[in-house]
Amino acid sequence: MPGIHFSLRMTDDEIAEITIREVDELVTQLVSEMCVLQRGPVEHTREQATALAHLHLLTHLKRAVEELEAQAAHWAAGAGAGYPQIGRASNMTRQGARRRWPGLLDQQPRPPRNREYPMMTAPARPYDVLLVEDDEADALLIEDALLARGARNLTQVHDGVAGLAYLRDPASPRPDLIVLDLNMPRMNGRELLTVIKEDADLRTIPVVVLTTSSAPDDVTGAYQKHANAYVTKPVNLDDFERAVQSIDAFYLETVTRLPSS
Repeated sequence: MPGIHFSLRMTDDEIAEITIREVDELVTQLVSEMCVLQRGPVEHTREQATALAHLHLLTHLKRAVEELEAQAAHWAAGAGAGYPQIGRASNMTRQGARRRWPGLLDQQPRPPRNREYPMMTAPARPYDVLLVEDDEADALLIEDALLARGARNLTQVHDGVAGLAYLRDPASPRPDLIVLDLNMPRMNGRELLTVIKEDADLRTIPVVVLTTSSAPDDVTGAYQKHANAYVTKPVNLDDFERAVQSIDAFYLETVTRLPSS
């Protein structure tokens, strides 16, 4: 489609209108060329044959687009995009993108065939995260953003009791980083933080408190209990991703430090 022209100022509806027109012209041209070479069964009128040829080509085109979408999604994930960004690019929610391409962030990028792309660099050091968070919507955001920024695996538990059981289970992989909400049932984040930092086997694991509370008492209390960082949850997605980026930056900055005695 050499005659197609897009502008950054176009709306999604304008882009869709141009794309539909250009695709229709392309299919019409292909059908015309096919009809010259192959007229089709004699029981079809010319109008029927043309309409069916359009449908046949559009079906193949739909399959091709779906395959190219999957390839582009893998490419985007390999370049560091998470489900929120991939969902927005695909005009769907992050949950919709996750359902359509499950396990996308756990796989190696699969670039489209016969096409060259810039080199993609792997994270400086992939790390495993234990997320102690009872809000499923927040947990999805945290998981998507952390996995997109360099975390290798993320395990979620819903309260402090489950978090402590996971940390003390010899069969559980030791996390490189703990991301901890404060307000949870059974054992809250303040109580779990105290237990972690008083445990000789656990206190060297960096703990980032990620919570909606910006109350001075909560911030001061978390640092008094030896939290390594305190990040307030924003409600805006872009701000949230910047907050997660600060967690990732904190981890990469502190990972090489010697553990405190």
